[in-house]
Amino acid sequence: MTGYGRVSRNYRDKTIIVEIRSLNSKFTDLRFKAPQHYKEKEPEIRKILTERLERGKIDFTLEIISSTGEDGFALNVPLFKRYIVELRELSAELKVETGDLLQAVLRLPNVVASANDQIEEKEWEHVSAAIEEAIQQFELFRASEGKVLGDELRSRVVLIQDNLEKVGPLEGERVVRMRQRLYQNLEESLGKEKIDENRFEQEIIHYLEKLDITEEKVRLAQHCKYFIEELTQPGNQKGRKLSFISQEIGREINTLGAKAYSSDIQRLVVVMKDELEKIKEQVANCL
Repeated sequence: MTGYGRVSRNYRDKTIIVEIRSLNSKFTDLRFKAPQHYKEKEPEIRKILTERLERGKIDFTLEIISSTGEDGFALNVPLFKRYIVELRELSAELKVETGDLLQAVLRLPNVVASANDQIEEKEWEHVSAAIEEAIQQFELFRASEGKVLGDELRSRVVLIQDNLEKVGPLEGERVVRMRQRLYQNLEESLGKEKIDENRFEQEIIHYLEKLDITEEKVRLAQHCKYFIEELTQPGNQKGRKLSFISQEIGREINTLGAKAYSSDIQRLVVVMKDELEKIKEQVANCL
């Protein structure tokens, strides 16, 4: 959800600069900075930005600079003098240092005001065009970043699929190992002559049913396939759906690990879990 767009346009003796920055965020957090006389346009601009940029921690800056050095601002002299007098009297009464009084007064409300509160219609047309162009740049930036992010997510899901395929050949070994271990435990506890072979085979079947991972493998493969398919689908807002799918992938990997009964399979599960954590981190950056 990071993005950047910056546009500079000339209108008469002015330079209009629009800059839009965005960082990752689950919500829309728009910070607006513009000349004082453009505050009346703030709701309109905010509406455009929230609709087009969707979500993120967004910084919007509008600057209008006069090439003649006259930026359309004036000092409210009567109010300035009144602040100075009252602050000096208060300083003397409280016996505190005045410090840089001029700079302090200049930052007080309405001391520096726009000399012309009216926005020319032609100027607003240029500002609107600059905002639109900056948004287009911003969207191109996001699209480029999204492609890189999508390629990385796809590669990590493929790694999970590759490790899942390695589980199959190890399943037969774990059955043999489990059978040998159970038989050895019974032999040590009861003695070989007291082992009921039929009962032993029934217990083996019972354990095999509990430890069967066929369903988990099928569901995990389906979730991985669905994740990759979702990446290729058109549309911008995929973050929540990909997050849900990744949760399902994690659930199957955890169950696979719990039923593994094999150190070799457990190692594969650890690799898959590591890749899934990286996927979740990146999905949090998706819209």
